[in-house]
Amino acid sequence: MKTSIRFFEDTAVRAVWDEDSSKWWFCATDIAEALTKSKNPRSYWNKLKSRRGELSTICRQLKLRASDSKKYLTDVVDESGLNTVIALIPSKKSEIFSKWMKNLETSLDEKSKLKAYELFDSGFIDNIEVGTVKGLQQIHAYIFGGLYEFAGQIRTLNIVKGGFAFAPAMYLADNLKKIECMPENTFEDVIAKYVEMNIAHPFMEGNGRSTRIWLDLILKKNLRLCVDWSKKNKKDYLVAMKQSVVNASNIAELLRSALTNDIDNREIIIDGIDYSYYYETEE
Repeated sequence: MKTSIRFFEDTAVRAVWDEDSSKWWFCATDIAEALTKSKNPRSYWNKLKSRRGELSTICRQLKLRASDSKKYLTDVVDESGLNTVIALIPSKKSEIFSKWMKNLETSLDEKSKLKAYELFDSGFIDNIEVGTVKGLQQIHAYIFGGLYEFAGQIRTLNIVKGGFAFAPAMYLADNLKKIECMPENTFEDVIAKYVEMNIAHPFMEGNGRSTRIWLDLILKKNLRLCVDWSKKNKKDYLVAMKQSVVNASNIAELLRSALTNDIDNREIIIDGIDYSYYYETEE
């Protein structure tokens, strides 16, 4: 079953694709939380549904993965039902939320994310070289092809983000050769290699999204593990990655606690892509 997670101001809005109706259905409690920031969105939704009988007629129940990784039958609404829910929930964010939902499909990030889904669903992921610079270029070229002119191309310019200067372009080729030769025998080895590739930052844009896929491929090949990215808080991850420049122990422990051996679970893979793209959104 196809699922997707979109993030509205740090609130996850889950969606599930239903083959019978050939459309996306959106989690009603997530919509309520996004609009109200309620601390108990399930209770809020149930009270609203009991007061407004029309909501029961536009809802159906489909299984969605919850924070405990189990699937539960959950109230969902389709696009027309989504508009009804937005209209019935009093919120100053209603118009912003509605525009956000409508603009998602046309954004560069969303287009790239759909290509990242396709990378796995098409089976092309099996053709990617694991742990090499070429493999990382293949990932970047696939998910950003047609969106960035430099998709898959190693940068020739210096870049600085958040006051941090990544590897100078003039030394980048030599750095990447050294990183490619780093060992992958243990989890610590793999994380050290991942951290060094992040410091190198070989592309002008799209490094984090590409490198997290690259990391999971290395973990799968060598350790039969991958990261369940949905288990990690965005802020914690970003802080640990900033610290990794001088000390990689925090990011190692953070990711170790999110490891899973369920490496062929499509839902974990797709949720991982959703969270990976969420990490790149501005606060």
